[in-house]
Amino acid sequence: MTHPIKIKTSLQPGASSGGIRLNEVGPVQLLIRLCLLTFAAASAAVHAEPDTDGRILEKATRLKAGQYIWEPRATSAGSVSLVIDLSAQRIMLYRDDVPSAASTISTGRAGRETPTGLFTILEKQVVHRSRTYDDASMPYMQRLTWKGVSMHAGHLPGYPASHGCIRLPMAFAKLLFGVTKLGTSVTITEGEQASAPASDMQK
Repeated sequence: MTHPIKIKTSLQPGASSGGIRLNEVGPVQLLIRLCLLTFAAASAAVHAEPDTDGRILEKATRLKAGQYIWEPRATSAGSVSLVIDLSAQRIMLYRDDVPSAASTISTGRAGRETPTGLFTILEKQVVHRSRTYDDASMPYMQRLTWKGVSMHAGHLPGYPASHGCIRLPMAFAKLLFGVTKLGTSVTITEGEQASAPASDMQK
């Protein structure tokens, strides 16, 4: 024969009717506690800080042409620096020297190689057209040299194909444009030390 479980209720001294609580309910109390623990664990998992440092660097190596990663940290406060790896055809964004975003790129083809070295952003234009190459559209242009090298949205075939500029996926170019400023540091390398921002390379 099944015996129903009785639930007693009582009011704490001085409490209103809204203070009703469960008293010694045995299995029911245990079930409630398990539910609360499950909810707390799930909530903690949702709000856990992402393992951004390792995850960005690991995922960046698996990106295919046109793909990118953008962590919420990329738009937070802190200094921004960029590292472009010509060998890997990849750009990394660092926020306070912490990797926060990555994207595939397409740089200068043979005979039009993208220069290496330390640069800063000299000019920014959301809408820009090339004065040299048939009035070509260069959305979210960020100029690195006065000789025509810049970062901008463009076609990414999976290999170096530009006249020297750094082509970016459209969505990434827009996001990047929103977090950089004139003077932002950009390091272009051929693979050596490409996983470190300029501030580390100069130490």
